[in-house]
Amino acid sequence: MPPSASRTDDELLAATDVGVLLRYGLAQDAFRPALFGDGAVAAAVTLDRMGVVPRSMAFVAKVARAGGLAYAAALPEPLPSPRASAVLRDWLETAARAATTPDAERHGARWLAAVAEIMGMRVDSRGAGRRP
Repeated sequence: MPPSASRTDDELLAATDVGVLLRYGLAQDAFRPALFGDGAVAAAVTLDRMGVVPRSMAFVAKVARAGGLAYAAALPEPLPSPRASAVLRDWLETAARAATTPDAERHGARWLAAVAEIMGMRVDSRGAGRRP
């Protein structure tokens, strides 16, 4: 039996290196589907497990769209929890370094919004009152 047979999809996605997907997905068109697919779902799973609510992530996406990825990364506490803020800040800093064009910046902000949407769908699918 393969080692991943006993792991859930959430566990496999939570092990995804989102930073690597951001680095390559924002810089190269060929990697963008992986960033917006597995990368966005992996980020949503990771943040959901930390208790982040979708509206917090949507707020960060709006900040990034308005001020840029580096500006969002410089927020003192982009999410309510220090642990989740540290994870997101690492992703934002990676994205800011990788986004060397205005298009890449837009893709980064869109990716953050996609993560928020996926988080919202996860909450809706299990019922708003239940935690992961």
